[in-house]
Amino acid sequence: MTKARLHADGLHRCPWPGDDPFYVAYHDLEWGVPEYDDRALFEKLILDGFQAGLSWITILRKRDNFRKAFDGFEPEAIARYDARKIAALMNDAGIVRNRAKIEGTVGSAKAYLKIMEEGPGFSKLLWSFVDGQPKVNAFKTTTSVPAATPVSIAMSKELQSRGFKFVGPTIVYAFMQATGMVNDHLVACHCHSRLSTAKRPARATTPRGKAK
Repeated sequence: MTKARLHADGLHRCPWPGDDPFYVAYHDLEWGVPEYDDRALFEKLILDGFQAGLSWITILRKRDNFRKAFDGFEPEAIARYDARKIAALMNDAGIVRNRAKIEGTVGSAKAYLKIMEEGPGFSKLLWSFVDGQPKVNAFKTTTSVPAATPVSIAMSKELQSRGFKFVGPTIVYAFMQATGMVNDHLVACHCHSRLSTAKRPARATTPRGKAK
């Protein structure tokens, strides 16, 4: 099925979460909601990188394990990981044990810190690719939704040039969808109109959650 489907609660939704309550909750409450927090964006980008070659629901079900294993995705902590920590992560059955992705996360954390220290800030850099506002699409079927776009290609190149790993155009576009940089809920989905009229929070937050 590629069109929005009607659920028992009377709401139309994108077809990809199926009837899995856990996945439906993610679809309704998280996917496509604009995210402007620096640290939260870093976490989402890293998790999308871990998804490569896997299904998103696999990563989503392991997300709490990932957060515990990676110190809450605090870049300052991850950037200090040494060989001993990486070995411990490789032995953690609660996450995806892929050495290249784990080591890539350490490199990406260092790249993140450099952006935060030297400017313009992670959130500002990423959102600048869509002029600071979500791009609202009007797709009627999932087959109409692209796997990558010129914008995701440009963002991918920028991130790679700064030292981020596992940020190819397809991964980046999935990240843009998840963080609301693009609204790719199908037009018949109840989330499409709700998110299309959502307003940006009055104040962005720092990685530690304090208002700027």
